[in-house]
Amino acid sequence: MTTEPTQLADLTATRLTAGYAAGEFSPVEATRAVLERAEAAQARTNCFTRIDADEALSAAKESAERWRAGTPAGPVDGVPVTVKDLLLTRGAPTLRGSRTVRADGAAWDEDAPSVARLRESGAVFVGKTTTPEFGWKGVTDSPRHGVTGNPYDPGRTAGGSSGGSAAAVALGAGPLSLGTDGGGSVRIPASFCGIFALKATYGRVPLYPASPFGTLAHVGPMTRDAADTALMMDVITGPDWRDWSQLGPAAGSFRDALTEPVAGLRVAFSPSLGWDVPVAEEVAAAVRSAVDTLAGLGACIEEIDPLIEDPVEAFHTLWFSGAARVVQHLGDAERELLDPGLREVCEQGARHSALDYLAAVDTRMALGQAMGRFHSGYDLLVTPTEPITAFEAGAEVPAGSGHTRWTGWTPFTYPFNLTQQPAASVPCGVDGDGLPIGVQLVGARHADALVLRAAHALYEAGAARIPAPPHSATPGGS
Repeated sequence: MTTEPTQLADLTATRLTAGYAAGEFSPVEATRAVLERAEAAQARTNCFTRIDADEALSAAKESAERWRAGTPAGPVDGVPVTVKDLLLTRGAPTLRGSRTVRADGAAWDEDAPSVARLRESGAVFVGKTTTPEFGWKGVTDSPRHGVTGNPYDPGRTAGGSSGGSAAAVALGAGPLSLGTDGGGSVRIPASFCGIFALKATYGRVPLYPASPFGTLAHVGPMTRDAADTALMMDVITGPDWRDWSQLGPAAGSFRDALTEPVAGLRVAFSPSLGWDVPVAEEVAAAVRSAVDTLAGLGACIEEIDPLIEDPVEAFHTLWFSGAARVVQHLGDAERELLDPGLREVCEQGARHSALDYLAAVDTRMALGQAMGRFHSGYDLLVTPTEPITAFEAGAEVPAGSGHTRWTGWTPFTYPFNLTQQPAASVPCGVDGDGLPIGVQLVGARHADALVLRAAHALYEAGAARIPAPPHSATPGGS
């Protein structure tokens, strides 16, 4: 063996499968190391709703036999994976952070499409990760499971709504995680926790059951680097008849696309989308440095804004209406169990009329057309993922910010849920408190492979390498 078991939790999925194939170590050894990290990550950040050690070790032993026989089930055979507790996972309750969901209220005998594709490929499921109630906000705390802290500073938020997944990946509790993103929910915590995440083009990753938030909601990989996300995308984009809105097969392998150069790409750099966004000085500097790296690799950079207006009111209409739909079946007593903030937005959403909703859809369509026109001249749009770094855990908005809802401090993420474009967050530095900073890469619809190619180039150039959180190796390391 060339790698000590205690170090296996720090390896990427790509490195793990290469090690399995070479006989350097086994899925059982890797899973034991990850389970040890999962317990430590849970103690540090409260990022899990459940850890399934026995199931994980059983699956790892089966994987080890397949690797010994030279017959792995797929590209992620034996790789430890975690799943956000909004996605159905066979054999485990999906509680969605809510005291209104009964653990014994269903058979829990079905996998979501992305979970099913990973299981078919031999992935080892470690556990379910925390989410705010029904994934409604951009931080991770819930009445059922409490507050999830940041791996770099547990007193700060991990972001959300896929905060548990981000913290788990950052701390070595599995190199791959499935999150969901309806307004930034994989990119916000990726930025705050120093990992990589992709919100793929809507429909590229099948989703079932359909989200009550409609076509705002995407499934997205959360990983240590862009190469692992490409590996994961090659698995989870497989078709599933249960999602009537899924896209057709991808044009080719996402992993193969990583080798293409970024030289010649037309990159628009917009420091604030042209809006009055107070971007923290250290964030702005780190993002500009990442853009300079792309320029050094031969990309053609132009600092320009896409000339769009902030669609936050349309987003609120769609998002709050979706939230109202989530809880529509609940009685008064059950509603008293909800997160107070969620109750407020549900009440607001229930007041919207069908005409309000359709007006928001009109705004959404116009925004999508504007971004389609913009991308006819630019391959990528680059912005900060967040204008700030992680703030106090347990709060929906930063103290003293003047914001009333989470959308106030995350203006760069939700517009691209409205437009259904692929968007990724890449770590690009840390602030003076050692908290991660993310840069967002946005592509035209269906340009997922191009976004991954540019993100991978940043990793290869060393621009995405940041200090590790306590008790783990560098998130981008192998």
